[in-house]
Amino acid sequence: MALPSFLQSCLASYDLSKMDKNRHKETIITSVLNKGDGKDLDWLCKTYTRKEISKVVASPQRGMWFREVLTYWQKILDIKIPRLKRELAYFNLNPNPDLYKKFFKI
Repeated sequence: MALPSFLQSCLASYDLSKMDKNRHKETIITSVLNKGDGKDLDWLCKTYTRKEISKVVASPQRGMWFREVLTYWQKILDIKIPRLKRELAYFNLNPNPDLYKKFFKI
């Protein structure tokens, strides 16, 4: 079953007709939490459980999150994410190489 067309603004880089709500769960949840409006969030909460959403926030995909958004959802869902995992999850066009050197002993 295809995703609703109103989600296209959250998933602009994807062909919604080819996405599966179970197989692409992490991408859908991440994108809706990052870019969604009230209608998108209502759909998200009706489609996925709080546990499924929390799991995606607790294990954020690398480079996919806006800093403020991830921080917001961490607080709302009461989730602690280790610093490195959190820093790597942020979408950042100007990454700090010193951060990576420190954690990866480069």
